[in-house]
Amino acid sequence: MTQGFVRRVVPLVAAIAALTAVPTASVAQSAPTGPPGPHRQLAVGPQYDSTHVYVAPGTEQEFVSSWVSTFGGTTIGPVSTQVTPTPSRTLSELVLSPVGTLSVFDYTTPVPYPFGTERTGWLVTDLDRAVRTARADGAAVTVAPFADPIGRDAVVQFPGGISAQLYVHTTPPSYPDLADVPENRLYLSPDAVGAFLRSYLSFTGGRIVSDDRKADGASTGLPGTTYRLLRLTSGFGTTTVTVTDGHLPYPFGRELTGYGVPDLGATLDRARAAGASVLWGPVSAGGRDSAMVRFPGGYVAEIHTDR
Repeated sequence: MTQGFVRRVVPLVAAIAALTAVPTASVAQSAPTGPPGPHRQLAVGPQYDSTHVYVAPGTEQEFVSSWVSTFGGTTIGPVSTQVTPTPSRTLSELVLSPVGTLSVFDYTTPVPYPFGTERTGWLVTDLDRAVRTARADGAAVTVAPFADPIGRDAVVQFPGGISAQLYVHTTPPSYPDLADVPENRLYLSPDAVGAFLRSYLSFTGGRIVSDDRKADGASTGLPGTTYRLLRLTSGFGTTTVTVTDGHLPYPFGRELTGYGVPDLGATLDRARAAGASVLWGPVSAGGRDSAMVRFPGGYVAEIHTDR
């Protein structure tokens, strides 16, 4: 899976334009098959849905180097830019790895609220329609549409406090397919999960793949206990929802995304060699071997191999 580490330190606008190979209509038509109906047409593809990684100041290069050494991939940036509607400055870098896309932010100014609370950035086919649809499906628009250097964005929040950034690019991007689609990992209380599912599934056009009400608590750092685990799928990729009473040991709930790899042991060896720390595991539970890993800069990820 590992590819050569290629770093191109170029302006972000020019780099994304250079990657572009297809017009907007072609990008939408090439999206993976998903649930029928208009909601599916909002999603473009999971390789365009990036985890938003806010690293500790001054650690962007260390984090990116560690990540690519672990998983492979290429990068676009870094470039100093403003990506919020009010004044701010960040080093921004896009990481295109086989296990998922990351938007990395290393702020050199304070981060304007509510940025930093969003988990992911989802490329949509039509930003204004996506915002209207989110509202109609019970989500709140916490950041109204605004222009950034390469397109437009908005931030929406689903019931339960789950936020995602929606975006479009002026020049549509073209990214390679993923070797494994990452999973958006959410933690919710029993009080919030019902409203969340109604809103989230309606907006994404998704469906519940499985609902295990007695999942093995070893995968949340609590061997000998059980919890509710839902797996969802949609045109925006896969999502796991962990429903608990909130009695969780660190770092569970701090991770944003789970990454599937063919060999967990070999991946953890590469991660350690690249400066990452294994916080929990490996552990076998629920048909997978998994571990929790913290990369330089503070980003925590779940890494797993399905059995």
